[in-house]
Amino acid sequence: MAYAYDNLKLEKGMYGEAGKSFSQVLEAADPSEHYRGTPLEGLDAFQRQLKRFDIHVKGSRSDVVEKFFRSAESAVLFPEFVSRVVRQGMEEDNVLPSITATVTQFDGMDYRSIYSVPSEEEKRLRRVEEGAQLPQTTVRTQSNLVKLHKRGRMLVASYEAIRFQRLDLFSITLRQIGSHIARMHLEDAIKVIRDGDGNDNPAEVLTVGSAPIGGTAGKLSYESLLDFWSRFDPYTMNTLLVPNGVMLELLKMSEFQNPLTGLNFQGTGVLSSPLGATLLRTSAMPADTLIGLDRGYALEMVSAGDVMVEYDKLIDRQVERAAITSTSGFAKLFTDAAKVLRI
Repeated sequence: MAYAYDNLKLEKGMYGEAGKSFSQVLEAADPSEHYRGTPLEGLDAFQRQLKRFDIHVKGSRSDVVEKFFRSAESAVLFPEFVSRVVRQGMEEDNVLPSITATVTQFDGMDYRSIYSVPSEEEKRLRRVEEGAQLPQTTVRTQSNLVKLHKRGRMLVASYEAIRFQRLDLFSITLRQIGSHIARMHLEDAIKVIRDGDGNDNPAEVLTVGSAPIGGTAGKLSYESLLDFWSRFDPYTMNTLLVPNGVMLELLKMSEFQNPLTGLNFQGTGVLSSPLGATLLRTSAMPADTLIGLDRGYALEMVSAGDVMVEYDKLIDRQVERAAITSTSGFAKLFTDAAKVLRI
């Protein structure tokens, strides 16, 4: 049986279609739905092209980098391979999905978010009598634009240096690049949570030992955490971002040594606190500081497209100093849904 993917014409221009990624262009030319009920069901258009040119990218039978360049058409697949592996590295142990309420895909650099700041009166749930006017929630656009930042790494290697390297081994380096990019985006997110997105909306900063947080300055206690937790009404503190030192302090508390907490960690690998908040440790957090947030209301991630690679250089084997980038920004949604605690 003949399949359309065997005769698909691949060319460099497929990376340049406005508003579409290379994978989307491939899928439009060779829809996966046409392969239902066939041995190729479950593969996307890019994976079918790897099969067409017999390129194995992982496992003990992985090919060398040079396999992509056996023909002009198969070389077109190499930038997409790089992009996918970098994206895989970005998604491994990525904290961002656990702290963002929503992700907005935006094709541009000037993005303006929306916000709603209810007053204390508006937060109250009042009974509405028949014929009476319903309470209002006002939604406005932010005054200032969300700043998007391009974060990336430069891939510096001659084609001669990598041509005979196994793709499985080369992928490790690419995944590390993705991990570094994700770390930079996380640092941007933490900065926006703390300092605001330019619209006069920094997080409230509370300090241990200063009202309304009890305890002794410089020492984190369970009582201090309870005071911090109580400041989130009507939101729920369901996530805690902490640096390594604070994580150790938390785990040494007797309240965090409950057997059920340990069983949950052993079974799922997820650490939760007695307050019901998920603990996320990251070195992107400054020392002696933690951030509590309601992940469903605190932060919006704005992503300007997918992982970008300099496809011209990669296709033409000019790997030296090929940039791999990702552009994202962050907007505060409800300011009171995230707070900072200094120890």
